[in-house]
This record gives sequence, structure tokens and C-alpha cells, in this order.
Amino acid sequence: MKKPSILVVEDDADIQQLVSYNLIKSGFNVLCADSGEEALRLIAREQVDAMVLDLMLPGKDGGEVCQAVRCQEATRGLPIIMLTAKSEEDDIVDGLGCGADDYITKPFSPRVLIARIEAVLRRTPAPGGEPESESIRIGSQGMEIHPGRHEVRVDGSEIHLTASEFTILELLAGRPGWVFSRQQIIDRIRGYDYSITPRAVDVQIFGLRKKLGDSGACIETVRAIGYRIRP
Repeated sequence: MKKPSILVVEDDADIQQLVSYNLIKSGFNVLCADSGEEALRLIAREQVDAMVLDLMLPGKDGGEVCQAVRCQEATRGLPIIMLTAKSEEDDIVDGLGCGADDYITKPFSPRVLIARIEAVLRRTPAPGGEPESESIRIGSQGMEIHPGRHEVRVDGSEIHLTASEFTILELLAGRPGWVFSRQQIIDRIRGYDYSITPRAVDVQIFGLRKKLGDSGACIETVRAIGYRIRP
């Protein structure tokens, strides 16, 4: 089986070396970039399975790189984990809001980083690597969700979601009418030890509704509890 290739975008040489060493030791192939511009050039010409992205970079910062990746047809589904010293709640919300799948603050545990990378890769099946599974249909919305293909269509048109957005939609659509709390959503996507605040879940829901267009109205906010999808 081909080893997944991880692009590490980090301008601090010591951190870049630390992350690369632990990734290689865990069986990944590693590419490195010192700037946002170099990262985008590498993604354009190399096969990359996930990216570890610093937020504060010379030239294009991590947020701009993340948005550029999400705007390109060929790369918009690329899993992105932000690894940064910016640890305030607003920073985390902004990072997730620009399209990151996960957010880890420095100082960090290499073991936790590896676990997060493995988790986001599991949520993003390789082409041809997943058996066909039964689709989920939300009838009145013209929405069809294919878990095996990691694909969402609304009225026949494909909607491109990040791994986190897809997992949230799949969770809600799996039990139409059922209310999921913000903590339940965090637990499903990240695991029980994830320290992100519920506000960041709201950002993910906002982005999901926006991408779904008129069909996004089927995701309802249940005051003081969480979210559900209307059957």
C-alpha cells in the first residue's frame, strides 16, 4: 500500500524538522514548504494526501493558503490541519472558518498530531478505496449523500465539502429530526479529548449551510441544545 504523503508548511526550521521526523517515523512520506507560495506550487505538481499548515507564514499566510486550496477543483477536498501558536478562541474559529479540518495549537504533542492526521485521513477515503454504500436521501430537499464516495449532491449538482463538514452532514442526515448537541458533534468528528469550543461547531454549520444553498435551510438550530436536519 502506498504511503500517504503529508505536506508540512512551516517556516520555523526546528518545528518543521520535528514534525517531519515524527511523520516519517510513523510511516508517512513528507514534503516540506517554508512559505504559502511554495506550498501552493507543491500541491499543484505533487500528489498530497493531507497538509499540516502553520497560520503565520511569510508572504501568503495560512488562512490565504487554506482558502486558495478550497477554491481549486482539484484540491478542495484536501484535508488541512492547522498547527499554530495562535490559540485564542477567535483564532481557532477563523482557522476553521477558512476551511481547515482541524486546529492544533503550539506547543503540541507529536503523538496527538499523528493521531489527528490519521483521523482526518480515515474521514477522506482514497479514490476507489471504499466500497459502494447505501446513499442517504433527504427527500424534500433534493439532497443525496454518498458516504462511501464522500459525495453530496443537491438536485444532481455535486457540493464540495471539507472532511469535517461532510461528517457533520452525514451525522445529522443519518437520523433526520434527531437533535444532536454541539458536544455530540465534536465527539463524532474529533474524539472525546478534543478541546475545541462549541462556537467553532457553529462556524462549521454556517459554512455547511452556505455551501448547500437553499437546501441548507433543512439544518435547523435547536435553541440551547444543538442542531438537527429536517426530514
